[in-house]
Amino acid sequence: MQRPLPLIAAQARPRLIGEPVSAFADEATSALSSYPSAKLLVFPELHLFADGAPDLQRTAALQDSAEPLDGPRVRELRQLAGDLGVWLVPGSVCERGPDGQLFNTQLVLSPAGELAGYYRKIFPWRPHEPYDPGDSFTVVDLDGMGRVGLHICYDAWYPEVTRQLAWMGAEVILNVVKTTTPDRRQELVLAQANAIVNQVFMVSVNCAGPTGQGRSLIVDPEGNIIAEARDDAPVLLAAELDLGVVDRVRKHGTENVNRPWSQFHPGEPPIELPIYQGRIDPASWTPKVPDMRNI
Repeated sequence: MQRPLPLIAAQARPRLIGEPVSAFADEATSALSSYPSAKLLVFPELHLFADGAPDLQRTAALQDSAEPLDGPRVRELRQLAGDLGVWLVPGSVCERGPDGQLFNTQLVLSPAGELAGYYRKIFPWRPHEPYDPGDSFTVVDLDGMGRVGLHICYDAWYPEVTRQLAWMGAEVILNVVKTTTPDRRQELVLAQANAIVNQVFMVSVNCAGPTGQGRSLIVDPEGNIIAEARDDAPVLLAAELDLGVVDRVRKHGTENVNRPWSQFHPGEPPIELPIYQGRIDPASWTPKVPDMRNI
């Protein structure tokens, strides 16, 4: 069964802290005018939080810009998603946590203008980033289409994050990125590897130059590149993902061979994982596949 998810991954230059949301609204509206069939619009990590050229990501500037999720910035972004009538991921925002923390928080805003989900980056890029780490994983159901998992930049270097999201039923991982360093080359490999070993789509959208390294890409569940930016120039990557491919690849195997989610037989003993003080239990290995009747 085909399940189309038409989306835009916007490789864009970050916007300055304090710019009105109306300026971002113009940018989002322009992107959708180029691909009006899109149902999901995704921008890079911290897209609204540049603090100059070059973007120095100064801690004081980021701290000063942080607001709670019920603050005016998120309210305006919710309104924008409702006005546009699409699922909107405006990158991530500087969130002031309930106990004063500074979180790097990815948002998913619904076509109804609601905050459908949020994710606080679990793996800040230390020692360079000032953020407090989040402690929970997030998937969001896009009504009638499928389930997406939320994922920020350096999280891609930790395979546990993508595996957990896939186990929670994510069919697409939205990896918003602000990579300014040469290791973007390795991140491209990680995007394909995470897609392959979890049999999910990966959407890795980086910011454009001169701040970022660009080279955004969209990868299918077998690791094939669907769309990519060859350099750091601003560009819109548009694709229609068929989420039914996830079902097919998991049923028949990658290249009709490998089925990692069907590895265990009933009744096999758990595999101890001392590094986590935990285990892989075959009885709970299978992903929590979303019921499309309830999405």
